[in-house]
Amino acid sequence: MRIALAQLNYHVGNFSGNTAKIIQAIEQAQSHGAELIVFSELCVCGYPSRDFLEFDDYIKQCRFAIEAITQYTQQIAVLVGCPRTNPSEQGKPLYNSAYFIYQGEVKQVIDKTLLPTYDIFDEYRYFEPNRKFEPVLFKGKKLAVTICEDIWNVGNDNPLYTVCPMDEVVKYAPDLMINLSASPFNYGQHHERLKVISANVKRYQAPMIYVNQVGAQTELIFDGGSIVMNKEGEVTTQLPFFTEALEIIDFPLATKAKSDAAEPDNSKIQKIHDALVLGIKDYFSKLGFKKAILGLSGGIDSALVLCLAAEALGKENVMSLLLPSGFSTEHSLADAKMLAHNLGTQYEVVPIENNFQAFLETLKPFFKDLPFNVAEENLQARVRGVLLMAFSNKFGYILLNTTNKSEAAVGYGTLYGDMCGGLAVIGDVYKTEVFELARYINRNGEVIPENIITKAPSAELRPNQKDSDSLPDYAILDKILYQYIEKRQGPEELISLGFGHALVERVLKMVNSNEWKRFQAPPILRVSPKAFGMGRRMPIEGKHRIT
Repeated sequence: MRIALAQLNYHVGNFSGNTAKIIQAIEQAQSHGAELIVFSELCVCGYPSRDFLEFDDYIKQCRFAIEAITQYTQQIAVLVGCPRTNPSEQGKPLYNSAYFIYQGEVKQVIDKTLLPTYDIFDEYRYFEPNRKFEPVLFKGKKLAVTICEDIWNVGNDNPLYTVCPMDEVVKYAPDLMINLSASPFNYGQHHERLKVISANVKRYQAPMIYVNQVGAQTELIFDGGSIVMNKEGEVTTQLPFFTEALEIIDFPLATKAKSDAAEPDNSKIQKIHDALVLGIKDYFSKLGFKKAILGLSGGIDSALVLCLAAEALGKENVMSLLLPSGFSTEHSLADAKMLAHNLGTQYEVVPIENNFQAFLETLKPFFKDLPFNVAEENLQARVRGVLLMAFSNKFGYILLNTTNKSEAAVGYGTLYGDMCGGLAVIGDVYKTEVFELARYINRNGEVIPENIITKAPSAELRPNQKDSDSLPDYAILDKILYQYIEKRQGPEELISLGFGHALVERVLKMVNSNEWKRFQAPPILRVSPKAFGMGRRMPIEGKHRIT
């Protein structure tokens, strides 16, 4: 049997575009002699559709799409993901389903059993869990079809669930396992997938085809990386990361893995880089945006964002404003100009000192002789935000936010100033990772001027300012933040890891007391296992202190 794996980039709610893409893949697979083609989870409507699923018209469009796809299945079978209406009056109104379509009709529908409701997932909000288990019979073979999370409870070891779908389907002695997936990217996720697929293959003594979607849906990025694994636990086919692909395989699978089928040796930093580029590209293309603008300070964060945006959108579609104040150094301005020149991107220099002084004059009767403090510092950031948004409105640019995860965590940013933007590109990238990404950008030659990478970070909002005046050293701060945010280690646990009591108290107070700022931040591209946004839901007025 020849089977096609369709790893495609879908657009939530774009039924005509998604359906056309699916049909094109079906025709291409059929032209290569494929007898079955496998798509990813909920590909007809796009994943995640979220509360669009609560609209009857949306589900009706899903049905129309299935009817259109069915017309192209006379000679080839199709496994395609789509929600379906729950025929019972009890339970949730929908199932998350895989349609098996062949010879112009829907032969079978397989519903998802395990509905993740944690971190970024909220599937039990919409879907009823499956309680019926049986294989798909095709060409004399028994196919165990599952959907994404269904394979993540091997042997019923996951405490979140009380059933293991494959433990039920294995009773029919399936010849092949097929999983339709929409598994979002984080820099460690592919290794976890390999472990889970391998555990399934080992336990059930059957090979597996795993088809994952690719592309970004706002903050969620899907990396593809679809896999075929034989029953010996060897990867026989590995689809590329961060790009669409259609691969034809023959079943039964080879008993020995091909030498070029192993996972590419992509570093964590390369994966983050590729994910961010895809995230920017899809955010703009799926919203119909074309041009980006950002404030280029001469610092490393804005330098990195400019490089990523130029790669994602093309250098001709990215504009920078250099917005020096009286506290900006000449070398920062020179570094910013050199970077824009290296990339070939357009920039304009718009000094803000006159604007800043005008505000100070207006405020003088109220501020009187009070000393210069954070109010005047933030005022400069807000002047810059106003000017950037003016360019955005006048010329149709989308403002890219350049705040990194370390700054966002501790509130080291100005609302309605440097926290402005339509998309936070590096809001899930710690400052130490920003430096690593800058080095990666320069791997084949200097793009980001070396001075930008090596100089001490500074907001340049007062004389001789350094980030270290207000924050612990980033090398230490990021370790604490990682343990607290990603690993969910509490205050006492952090102290037991060797961090000082006062330092832990200081950092956690900054993190917890700035939730209200993060609540107003732009959407953040997710590249870690725990990003700010929908996957980390903290009370704005809450405290988590050392007892």
